[in-house]
Amino acid sequence: MKTNIKPFKKPIYVTRPFMPPLDEFCQGLEEIWGNKWLTNNGPVLQRYTKKMRDFLDVENITMFNNGTLALQIGLQGLGISGEVITTPFSFVATTHALHWNKIRPVFCDIEPDHYTLDPEKVEAAVTPWTTAILAVHVFGYPCNLDVLADIARRHNLKLIYDAAHAFGVKIDGKSIAQYGDLNMFSFHATKLYHSQEGGMLIIPNPSLKTEEEYLKNIVFKSEVEVVMPGTNAKMNEMQALMGLTMLKYVPQLIEKRRAITKLYREQLQSVPGIHLPPLPSDEVDYNYAYFPIEIDEREFGVGRDQLYEKLKEYNIFTRRYFYPLICDFACYRNVPVADPLETARGVAEQILALPIYYDLEFEDVERICDILLQINMHNRLT
Repeated sequence: MKTNIKPFKKPIYVTRPFMPPLDEFCQGLEEIWGNKWLTNNGPVLQRYTKKMRDFLDVENITMFNNGTLALQIGLQGLGISGEVITTPFSFVATTHALHWNKIRPVFCDIEPDHYTLDPEKVEAAVTPWTTAILAVHVFGYPCNLDVLADIARRHNLKLIYDAAHAFGVKIDGKSIAQYGDLNMFSFHATKLYHSQEGGMLIIPNPSLKTEEEYLKNIVFKSEVEVVMPGTNAKMNEMQALMGLTMLKYVPQLIEKRRAITKLYREQLQSVPGIHLPPLPSDEVDYNYAYFPIEIDEREFGVGRDQLYEKLKEYNIFTRRYFYPLICDFACYRNVPVADPLETARGVAEQILALPIYYDLEFEDVERICDILLQINMHNRLT
């Protein structure tokens, strides 16, 4: 282990967006300039949509200007109401989409390995007012798909997946987008794959796809006909161009993150007080979207929050994904929570996402690990 390690000269953030070659993007810009068609289902978006259908091997998709509105409109299109069982351990936009549809979130606990909804807790939370399950593939780890599908079938519930972290994930060669009654993907700039900003719905039901297309476009059925109240959540040509240009690089992006993850795990697996979540099972083609660790204060020597601040002194900016729990934000404290959420609360107090992105150099990963080891050694000896 190296000692007396100096801080990084430039900040190392938890993520940075991959940028495709500028000349490739500029070629697309020339097309857009020539078309003078910037939004409203332009030719670039149409081509992007087709490429995405082929990439995911799905039929019914619709693109949005961001993932939050995609989920919000998806819930409305499905007619979800009453109560929806969901996770408190996610980005808060997951629950915001319920709130904007006047749906009551029912928070239940997560399983400890991959932080997705615990199916046993989901089943225990079903009431006569439950209409759907909104599960999240946290950090790209797939939920327990078969068990959740069985619960949804037996209780006549819709099964909706927030797949914001899970782009590129497959199970036995089948895209994760092919599960459930609705899938939402986020293409925000912080994601493994992005379109600057953007989102997407995967909709198995073709008739529902038509309604979702209406809802995101002010519900114009024709030039002179509006059929229901809607909003404006369309993806524009610039976003579509970025997403289209990025798409062919997805395998390359995943492979670099896989290599970074392997290096992190090799360097940190024996460090006292650092818990590494297990990798998904062999049938999962994982996307390595994030690298979360859990910090045991007693064993590591300092708590997660202290480590979070200490790393800033080395110009390393991690994130406490996800802390606090959604149910502990001021806007949701009035929502009754029957489940004690023991696992979710424990994870939220210990979780820390380390830097991982395409341009992160392997020697920088090793240096981050050396800094973690140095902090660990220093605080266990004092």
